[in-house]
Amino acid sequence: MSNPFKKYRIDRLFFHSFAIVLIAVIGVTAWTSYSNSSKALVKTTSYYQQQLLDELNNEITTRLVMIEQISLSSSRDSELINFLLNRQDEFERYRRRSGVESALANLTYAIPLIQGIDLYMDNPILSERQSYIQFRNLTDLNKQEGAGCLAKSDFCWSKEYNFTSPQGEVPVLSFSRKIINENDYLGVLVVHIKANEIRKLLTGNSDGSNRIMASSEGQQIMKIGDAIDQNDWSQWIDLKSNKSGYVHIPANDESRDTLLVYSRMDNSIWTLIEFTSWKQITASSLKLAEWIGLIGIAAVLLVLLLTHFLSKQFTKPIKKLVTAMRLYSVGGDNVELPVDYENEFGYLFSGYRKQNERIEELYLSLERRYDQQRKAEIEALQANINPHFLYNMLDQLNWMAIEAGQDELSRILELMGRMFRIGLSNGNSFITIADELLHIKCYLEIQQLRWGEGLEYRIEAVSELQELYIPKLTLQPFVENSIVHGLNKQKSGYVSIVMERKGDALHIVIEDNGAGLKQPEDRSHNRHTGGYGIHNVRERISGYFGESYGIALGEREEGGTIVEITLPLLTDPLTKKD
Repeated sequence: MSNPFKKYRIDRLFFHSFAIVLIAVIGVTAWTSYSNSSKALVKTTSYYQQQLLDELNNEITTRLVMIEQISLSSSRDSELINFLLNRQDEFERYRRRSGVESALANLTYAIPLIQGIDLYMDNPILSERQSYIQFRNLTDLNKQEGAGCLAKSDFCWSKEYNFTSPQGEVPVLSFSRKIINENDYLGVLVVHIKANEIRKLLTGNSDGSNRIMASSEGQQIMKIGDAIDQNDWSQWIDLKSNKSGYVHIPANDESRDTLLVYSRMDNSIWTLIEFTSWKQITASSLKLAEWIGLIGIAAVLLVLLLTHFLSKQFTKPIKKLVTAMRLYSVGGDNVELPVDYENEFGYLFSGYRKQNERIEELYLSLERRYDQQRKAEIEALQANINPHFLYNMLDQLNWMAIEAGQDELSRILELMGRMFRIGLSNGNSFITIADELLHIKCYLEIQQLRWGEGLEYRIEAVSELQELYIPKLTLQPFVENSIVHGLNKQKSGYVSIVMERKGDALHIVIEDNGAGLKQPEDRSHNRHTGGYGIHNVRERISGYFGESYGIALGEREEGGTIVEITLPLLTDPLTKKD
């Protein structure tokens, strides 16, 4: 994967990077805030709902247990038992019926919660329709709501249903209890209680609540509000357990996301269940997340504007520099960079201006060198003509000397011609050592003709070394210096040139027996530093081969001067031998 900072524009990367990071941070913050706050709200809501349901459960249980106890005491009443035994005559039976009816009616008057009482028995004496106490035939028990559970138990509660009373249809809950005497099944006492009273208790002070009251058998007795179906909640609660708690019911195709809080008590057979929409609970968390999102969006827009401004400020000088570099031309009308930057951009602009100044200087230097090169080419072309003219003149002078019988002069002119040809060398800077030595021999032979027998010289160089290359006219200035300055006041002299190989270098020793380097009486010709020719040789060796090679001048113990020259072994011009 390639580095995006090498591929895309800096301002876009800067802008988009900040945007992505900010959006991600705000998204994570909003989601974390919503998740944590919703969990805290659910936990708090379930706690307080459970506390409330426990209170309601305790109060409802108290009321319903009271009905169960009244039913129990009534089913054991001796007068009711004797009446149901049906062992008296009709008159006595009618009298006892009136007593039982009166006793049961007193219960309905004393306890407002009771809507009415039905007594199922064999051969009942029917009551008036307007009476709250009804005597019914035991064979009609199957018509009684909830009485079917008596097949497995001696008592049970029914779910809420509409009961026909003197006031019309009213919602009730019915408690049915078997009346048994000495294992004899005598009948069933059914107490109807007002469902609205229980509903008020179940509702409490929370209008709009969705609650269910269920029995330990899992039967839904009563519900208020928009509670979900029994099939949807029964799988989430163990009604046989005495523990209260809460559970999150996820949404499905038929129900919504719901928080279910239930209350179970040790002394109660009832379970109170409250359903709360998960969306309703987390509405405040969602609102908080929305506000965080809105604030985040505003912050993103603000930061993006700031980022855009900053990126423009960052990239603006870079663009100026790039434009200046693209449009730059030597000596042209170039883009002027700002001079008021004092930070890193200022250093960058200053460095670029200095670089341009150096480029301008180098360009001017190249122009000057180009002009000099053109002049040198012109002079070289002219020099190709001058040597030809000079060779012809020397040749003519040589013939004139021969015709005049001047053999010595003729020899000098011939040697000078050879020296000129070697010195020019068709413009080459490097010549073979053999040519260099031939040039020196010609010079020394001319000097011998001038000195007579007073000048001797020795040249030693094996043939292998003579095939190597050397900068031309390397030896001539030293030999000339020896004769002109070292031997000029002597009648005889000696010059020695020895070349040998030492390692990877060519070692040349030039000696003379002249006056040496120091000549106090002739300060103007001090040989310690040498003349222009020696200085020229030094500079050429340094320029060609560096400081590892060079020239050393010294005094001989027996008198005279010794010059040591160290050069690389060159098999080709300007090529060092490995």
